[in-house]
Amino acid sequence: MEMKVNLGKDSYPIYIQQGLLDEVLGYIKPIFQGNKIMIISDNQVFSYYGEKIETQLKKEYEVGHIVVPHGEQSKRFDILPELYNELLSFQLTRTDLIIALGGGVIGDLAGFVASTFLRGVKFVQIPTSLLAQVDSSVGGKVAVDLPAGKNLVGAFKHPSLVLIDPLTLKTLEKRFISDGMGEVIKYGCIFDADLFQQLACYTSFDELYQDIDEIIYRCVDLKRDVVEKDLFDFNDRLALNFGHTLGHAIEQYYHYEKYSHGEAISIGMVQLTRIAEAKGLTKVGTADQICDVLKIYQLPTVSHLKTSDLKQAMAVDKKNIYKKLSYVLLHAIGQSYIYPSDLTFIDEVEEV
Repeated sequence: MEMKVNLGKDSYPIYIQQGLLDEVLGYIKPIFQGNKIMIISDNQVFSYYGEKIETQLKKEYEVGHIVVPHGEQSKRFDILPELYNELLSFQLTRTDLIIALGGGVIGDLAGFVASTFLRGVKFVQIPTSLLAQVDSSVGGKVAVDLPAGKNLVGAFKHPSLVLIDPLTLKTLEKRFISDGMGEVIKYGCIFDADLFQQLACYTSFDELYQDIDEIIYRCVDLKRDVVEKDLFDFNDRLALNFGHTLGHAIEQYYHYEKYSHGEAISIGMVQLTRIAEAKGLTKVGTADQICDVLKIYQLPTVSHLKTSDLKQAMAVDKKNIYKKLSYVLLHAIGQSYIYPSDLTFIDEVEEV
């Protein structure tokens, strides 16, 4: 399956195909005629796929790799000098290429490095987690974290190519499939009631796997459409942040150690929708619908954190525009809208 993100000079193709990692060189050659490629990955993903990809690419290019520890802790600002120094030692130039091989953390980190090193180097996304395949690898948002909050230092840097091989999901623990399903369910909530109902009908992960290529394509196509309409995240694209205002704050509160990203936004989607229902802003029963689907995929729906403990992180949220937070709410499943308010919006509940 193939699609194109149409952004003028920043347009790029996306390929979704099982077994695609066996053919990486064939996809890279048409978009890159330079000399050197640096692969940035984590220790888990590189152990699975690093040798396979390097062996192919070394037939045409000089190839190096940088491997960081797995997890959100590697997506921090103070790791950057070490990565830049490794690129300098490799003598990577502005006409060379960086490949992000891994999940959302690696895509964000490598993409930010590519956007800033030498004022910009081409890069390719090879997402290996479900979350990265359906969401973070597409759209050009790249970033690193600060102690004060998630993704607070970032840029818009579009890849030259996105290569999605659903077979990489076979190496993931079930928790990380669940993690990605948080983002998949989000797409159903905000844009696609039919997708939401489809997800509600599966009774096992095995049934889900049978349709996973189609589900990935559907989510990516929804994101492609939004990105083409709203490149810089000020209008329609804000809907993609459903559940994230609370979710990012929950992640930060626990120092990214207790909840994965998909788990945290799952809690955020449910709890924000409950607040909106209480205010008459969302159809009653919507939060219960979301809960029912999240439970199928073993995702949490409540954190029992005090809302007062989350406000500091929410105050520095990137969706804070003109001194208002842009809360993403639902009229009903599949119908989202932006509701500007402030931190008092969550005051009706003591915990989420």
